Amino acid sequence: MQRLKGILMIVTGAMLWGATGPLMEWLLSETPLTVPFLLTIRLTVAGVLLLLFLRVGLKKQVSTIWKQKIWLKQLFIFSIFGMLGLQYSFVATIDASNAIVATLLQFLAPIFVVLYVSLSMKKFPPRYQVLGILGTLVGLFLLLTNASFDTLLVSRKALIWGVTVGLSFAFYTLYPARLMKEWGVLVVVGWGMFIGGTVLGIATGVWRSDEWGLLKDGTMIILLILLILFGTAAFVLFLSSMKYISPVETSVLSSIEPLTAMLISVLMFGATLGMWQLIGIVVMLVCVTWLSIAGDK
Repeated sequence: MQRLKGILMIVTGAMLWGATGPLMEWLLSETPLTVPFLLTIRLTVAGVLLLLFLRVGLKKQVSTIWKQKIWLKQLFIFSIFGMLGLQYSFVATIDASNAIVATLLQFLAPIFVVLYVSLSMKKFPPRYQVLGILGTLVGLFLLLTNASFDTLLVSRKALIWGVTVGLSFAFYTLYPARLMKEWGVLVVVGWGMFIGGTVLGIATGVWRSDEWGLLKDGTMIILLILLILFGTAAFVLFLSSMKYISPVETSVLSSIEPLTAMLISVLMFGATLGMWQLIGIVVMLVCVTWLSIAGDK
């Protein structure tokens, strides 16, 4: 029963996170909203909601971490380079290409994790990891070119942002392990969202933005609320599922995320994919799953 609970959590969380991609794509393409403004609102509000839920709903102490300078430094590094880095590069990739490409490019993260571990241990990756990496890159090539050596179906800007998504996702996965073990996953994620959103807002002077006027539109407010709720719920469900199922099961079931993004993009927003692009998606998902399963062993 507990295992079924964990599976339902990760499947629901992956579907919700997959749905946020097409929704953000629509907002960025059909409205004057910009990436910095959208992310500032999303991260700050989501962080406040999560921290309030922990403090009021679960009666947890959420401010104690601010009294520990060593942990506070790590929290800010994670918030800026992990949380904000991942979120900004993900949304920027959507803005430069589409939700399908952005969601799949974050699956490059296991490659960077393997390379980091190999370099830190000064050992060449095992054969299965090399094969998994090569297979993932082949799938990526098919996705981005539709098997044509003369055609790149996304811009260079989108490709750079997409690789950044993979790098930042790997950092997001590796760096906060001790931090989350000490203070709890939800506390770290809540403060990470709030600090990341606040830093971005200050850096971009969000208070001077003309986009505040867009929030007078009822439809816009509803879409932003859905985006915040879906994204926050996805984080909570994803991380909570790890109590009941193994990391391998979590990783494998997370493949529902890009499939959800693809399905919504095709059915609701008219996105089209070539045959070789679809094959590339399958190859990428299979190889990433293989890297996760074999890596756990």
